[in-house]
Amino acid sequence: MKLFVGCLLAVSLTTIAYGCKGKASNTDNAADTVATVKPVGPTFNVDSAYAFTAAQCDFGPRVMNSTAHDKCGKWIIDKFKQYGCEVQEQKADLKGYDGTLLKSMNIIARFNPKAEKRILICAHWDSRPWADNDPDSTNHKKPVMAANDGASGVAVMLEIARQLQADKKLNIGVDFVCFDAEDWGVPRWETRYPNADDSWALGAQYYAKNFPTPVKPEFGILLDMVGGEGAQFYREGMSVQFAPDIVNRVWEAAKDAGYGSYFPDEIGGMITDDHVPVNQFAAIPTIDIIPYYPDCQQSTFGPTWHTIHDTMEHIDKNTLQAVGQTVIQVLYTQQK
Repeated sequence: MKLFVGCLLAVSLTTIAYGCKGKASNTDNAADTVATVKPVGPTFNVDSAYAFTAAQCDFGPRVMNSTAHDKCGKWIIDKFKQYGCEVQEQKADLKGYDGTLLKSMNIIARFNPKAEKRILICAHWDSRPWADNDPDSTNHKKPVMAANDGASGVAVMLEIARQLQADKKLNIGVDFVCFDAEDWGVPRWETRYPNADDSWALGAQYYAKNFPTPVKPEFGILLDMVGGEGAQFYREGMSVQFAPDIVNRVWEAAKDAGYGSYFPDEIGGMITDDHVPVNQFAAIPTIDIIPYYPDCQQSTFGPTWHTIHDTMEHIDKNTLQAVGQTVIQVLYTQQK
């Protein structure tokens, strides 16, 4: 994904400051110690989610049209099936910004597929082919491992699916969707392609324009880069525009689950991401949980964004826990 409007990318050609944080550090305590905490649902197992993140990275960068991409896709499908989901492969030949034919596959995993009341939880699973925000320009055409920018969101969804199967108490349906071809957007060095915004989120665009299920979810939550060190999730501007009620619901759930410090009430940037076509073309009010680092020189998405350093060494279990438990809180407060 890239910035749409409202956030300034400041690229440093010096050493990356990996200690970039949000306004508050979240590394000391995984949960807030406040009297108003009212958690519901099962406990998110962060060690499991961390292992799911690492397992995707073990395939290597999951760049479109690569062996690693195909093997990881099969692994994700098998995992969702293992956790009782009905899985659909939405395959499509999509064109990248430069005409490259991309063998895309959105993975749609339905928990409790017969339920009419459904919630969409989604993330992208492909890796950026180019580390074009790396401070070292010699790395710009190297692929990104995408531990945070890709694998973390899928890992949170897999752990939630595992918890739902074990708990057996959620009576609504959940559509887990892994979007493909999200990160094939125009690289920073290209100046010949004017429609840069349309080059991102290709799998989500296809999903939204070719909606594959008979029942539309009531609303959706996109998980993007939900495992970074020191991450905080400000209210994303496009989400506030498209689905303000859902933003309020999720941010209140974070407080109730005990993770309000990870979800400041301030507005962050407005982001071109998978939730935009889902809102525009599928008419599903969908929000983006995505980090905002207002004081980070390397990028407002954090210091490892679109660099070769987006690796497991910079995944924070506390961040995964905060997001995973918040999403569980949302789901279990939607029960009929």
